Amino acid sequence: MASKIFKDIYINDWYSVAGPREKEGSIKKFDFVYDDFYGNEKTLENMEIAMQKKVVDYLMNKRRVELLVGGDLLNQISATSYNVKNYPISYLGVYSACATFIESAIVLANMIESKFVNSGIIITSSHNLNSEKQYRFPIEYGAPKPMRSTFTSTGSVGAILSTTQSNIKIESATIGKVIDMGQKDVFNMGAVMAPSAAETIYNHMIELKRDISYYDLILTGDLGVVGANILKDYMMIKYNINLKKYLDAGSILYDLKKQNVGSGASGPAALPLVLFNKILKIKKYKKILVVGTASLHSPVMVNQKNSIPSVAHAISLEVS
Repeated sequence: MASKIFKDIYINDWYSVAGPREKEGSIKKFDFVYDDFYGNEKTLENMEIAMQKKVVDYLMNKRRVELLVGGDLLNQISATSYNVKNYPISYLGVYSACATFIESAIVLANMIESKFVNSGIIITSSHNLNSEKQYRFPIEYGAPKPMRSTFTSTGSVGAILSTTQSNIKIESATIGKVIDMGQKDVFNMGAVMAPSAAETIYNHMIELKRDISYYDLILTGDLGVVGANILKDYMMIKYNINLKKYLDAGSILYDLKKQNVGSGASGPAALPLVLFNKILKIKKYKKILVVGTASLHSPVMVNQKNSIPSVAHAISLEVS
């Protein structure tokens, strides 16, 4: 079984950094906002490292922790590794594309419950210009995009996990399976990832013997408007499950009417930016299933005409 219930794992604190386009979106207020993509750095890669450093500096000052688990989209998760070298802390680098934050939470929660460590930090980041350069074309090329494509979010988010009781409990988790439906359109990440999100949601309900009505909200990571609609149709057709209480972080991070971001936001930062700065702050939802969605492709594999696999991981939050 790929699902597990945790006894006493809590989110004690968090911190988020966002970029200029995110500030112009639907949320407006973050812990810290950089007003330009470069900040005070000479390269975009160093800017992403600086975003992570801002987050870790804050969290390390809040509590003594033993382990950092995280990753990003840069080759060899280099933003996270270059950042963590500045701290005397044990480090597990993980890669699950845009589901990295949720995978990090699952890994650290298990490490804490097994008493391997007492507390730790999970972190991820993404930078629009870094992702465009790595996965598509540098923006200077002016390459056009279809409306079904998404816009990689710029930001970094971290959180402290421990057994110290707080108002946010990580109640359970489900590890996803890799799904490949034969999609080859690198611009249509929503269509690529929706089936894996559906598989994980369904398996979570079956393995933990829950009905979809158990949750006040199901929040996916970065399917965008196109992928979110596909997920709702897919869940109804394949599993006869109606996703009524459902939101997609990628669909609500930006102002889709005013900002030219295609189908919405993507990137590892999109889900935690929305989760911590909107969903948890409105104090409306008490039981939330958070589903990180990930496309597991690389530019090389796509250029070789391979189809694109995806995966989705989930954690259940109980908010008091």
